Amino acid sequence: MLEELKGRLAACDWFTVGVMAPSAQVAIQALRSFEAAQGLSPLQADSEALVEGPVFLKGNQRTGRFLLRAEAGLGEGLLIGGQSESQPEATGTWGPLPLDFFG
Repeated sequence: MLEELKGRLAACDWFTVGVMAPSAQVAIQALRSFEAAQGLSPLQADSEALVEGPVFLKGNQRTGRFLLRAEAGLGEGLLIGGQSESQPEATGTWGPLPLDFFG
């Protein structure tokens, strides 16, 4: 399944990423694993504010930024939204995937 997804992602121009995780550290680790697997530059945090407990991380490759907010009750997982202006048929959303899916 990983190889099939990598092929689909390769057709996309840019990504959005949503991570539901038990902590900010786990969410950022899942984001970094996805970025490394796709050869993407690391997104930068919108804020250095400490977020405790369960979180939702929303990242946007087009802006190069991610935001963390406290969010309980969403469960756990990684959602990827692939965007393509040159190949609209490649646009899609995949997930939720396990937090360790890419590493």
